[in-house]
Amino acid sequence: MYRSHNCGELNASHINQEVTLAGWVQKSRDKGFMNWVDLRDRYGITQLLFDESRSEKSVFELAKTLGREFVVQVKGTVIEREAKNKNIPTGEIEILVKEMTILNAALTPPFTIEDETDGGEDIRMKYRYLDIRRNPVKNSLLFRHKVAQAVRNYLSNLDFCEVETPYLIKSTPEGARDFVVPSRMNEGQFYALPQSPQTFKQLLMVGGMDKYFQIVKCFRDEDLRADRQPEFTQIDCEMAFVEQEDILNVFEGLTRHLLKEIKGIEVEKFPRITYDYAMKTYGNDKPDIRFDMKFGELNEVAQHKDFPVFNAAELVVGIAAPNCAAYTRKEIDALIDWVKRPQIGASGMVYVKCEADGTYKSSVDKFYDQEDLKKWAEITGAKTGDMIFVLSGPADKTRAQLSALRMELATRLGLRNPAEFAPLWVVDFPLLELDEESGRWHAMHHPFTSPKPEDMELLATNPGKVRANAYDMVLNGNEIGGGSIRIHDKTTQQLMFKYLGFTEEEARNQFGFLMDAFQFGAPPHGGLAFGLDRLVAILGGQETIRDFIAFPKNNSGRDVMIDAPSVIDDLQLNELHIKVDLK
Repeated sequence: MYRSHNCGELNASHINQEVTLAGWVQKSRDKGFMNWVDLRDRYGITQLLFDESRSEKSVFELAKTLGREFVVQVKGTVIEREAKNKNIPTGEIEILVKEMTILNAALTPPFTIEDETDGGEDIRMKYRYLDIRRNPVKNSLLFRHKVAQAVRNYLSNLDFCEVETPYLIKSTPEGARDFVVPSRMNEGQFYALPQSPQTFKQLLMVGGMDKYFQIVKCFRDEDLRADRQPEFTQIDCEMAFVEQEDILNVFEGLTRHLLKEIKGIEVEKFPRITYDYAMKTYGNDKPDIRFDMKFGELNEVAQHKDFPVFNAAELVVGIAAPNCAAYTRKEIDALIDWVKRPQIGASGMVYVKCEADGTYKSSVDKFYDQEDLKKWAEITGAKTGDMIFVLSGPADKTRAQLSALRMELATRLGLRNPAEFAPLWVVDFPLLELDEESGRWHAMHHPFTSPKPEDMELLATNPGKVRANAYDMVLNGNEIGGGSIRIHDKTTQQLMFKYLGFTEEEARNQFGFLMDAFQFGAPPHGGLAFGLDRLVAILGGQETIRDFIAFPKNNSGRDVMIDAPSVIDDLQLNELHIKVDLK
């Protein structure tokens, strides 16, 4: 055996026992006649003692050659530690080393393997295998494992069956570009990596599997925004003979289970709001409801008052930021500059201070009197000591700008507590959205989402008003999962393809296998997929998903550790009948 115990389990009950440990040298402290070495493995740290008067001379001298991250095996006796360390589980003991073997020497690492490291992100990404030795990354990966196991246990106890689906599939339009894989044996033809297992899980329902789940890799070749990865992991689920309510109940239960099992938190309320309400009240379809600051629409009380900016706007809308009336002019100007940045795109911002004496001080005082501003406060829910911030312009654009400001203010005011969890469902999404450039309708979720039965007649007359049988779960301002009741009959699916602009031939080429399957008794079915990376990060109290992925890509979609993607040689290209033209 390389070890009888790990480096995190020995304590005072093991004193006088002979043990064997193996691990990495965290640090050493050479005092001349004594040498202390911290030995680390995945489980913790144990202090080793090399004593000139009690250790073999060869062992004592060998200890002086140890460098950081050397891999060693030691044998010795557990003894009581004189200077105890209450910060670690092994802090009452140390090992008086009798024998030591250097299993592998190590170069000096390019950054310190400590919780607070001196390594920047780029260097840690290049040497990710070293970064994983640090507690923050190691513990994040262990946390991810714990969440995944809790998911598997919960779903398995509800008779869900985990089924693997293929990674080499047919390219289908699902909103993002596919990663394509050339087939050597089928000249000129390509597989695609799945953006989701969508059609396969529907086929499993046709196959009678009834309750399916899979923790599965998905792939999307899209321009990477902040904290996105080209490959990501879903908790993918599907159920047969269900309606929307059945699915919401199951996955509310899963979320409650995870919060209780992982965080020890009981959450009872899962509010349900419509997509239209979310957009009107929060400016986006994944609102963070840990704090208030709901939108107040001010058109009726702010327009036709000789202020041309508001009079010309489609929407005038504001929020009340709590306890911000004391902001200085410098702080207010900084916020105005923030909303004017190209990323936000506002042309300006109006503010109203709700003073302690019940009066209002505004940047537009010359246009509005105290009674006007009092109405603004009533509509936005502003109280004494609050500050009202108002934006105006085209409705959709202005809501998006105010939504960004709402989140920025909440961050600055410390209202986004990572230890607080506020889930909700957003339902009744539009089925279709119009691409203004092409003039074509696109599925807001995917082509297999069922319309609300009561809205079916609107498909022919007013497609934009048709609601989808779709739902998203939102947690702390992040969409962590989404799904829908699926179309399960060929006639409705053909109609959907028609309104999405597919010709019969295109629909047959892309999805003929699914249409054929529907003719053999497809049950009513629906499902949901959670984004595991995002879910784990939120449960772990973090904003970024990268530390919860063992080997992530950077913001350019590159793995800088293994230098991928990379050029392949001409022999491989010739075998695949591919010619690369970089002109």
